[in-house]
Amino acid sequence: QVHLVESGGGLVQIGGSLRLSCTASGRTSSTVAMGWFRQAPGKERDFVAAISASGGSTSYARFVQGRFTISRGAGKNIVYLQMTNLKPEDTATYYCGGHERGPVGIDIDEYDYWGQGTQVTVSS
Repeated sequence: QVHLVESGGGLVQIGGSLRLSCTASGRTSSTVAMGWFRQAPGKERDFVAAISASGGSTSYARFVQGRFTISRGAGKNIVYLQMTNLKPEDTATYYCGGHERGPVGIDIDEYDYWGQGTQVTVSS
């Protein structure tokens, strides 16, 4: 079992930046690929970004458009999502997920482990 805890969400103005963190514990994180998804009220949970267990491969949703960067910490048990140039449509609860099904995962069904989510609100 892998336990995930997100942090770093908050209220930010349009054009601002935030860095989300996801800390993994439990089973070794060296085999767990990680990803970020987001869910706005009344909408489905959508893929944002993913990174392989080694950190060598990444994938991003098209709407990220170069604004977000996913990375892993040196110890591999922490994953970051650096978000810049934030827009009101980025407002959502952001969830960290983990899986051991392959290098990276963009499909929500690939993920076996989830954190509790962290709220990001972008206001004018």
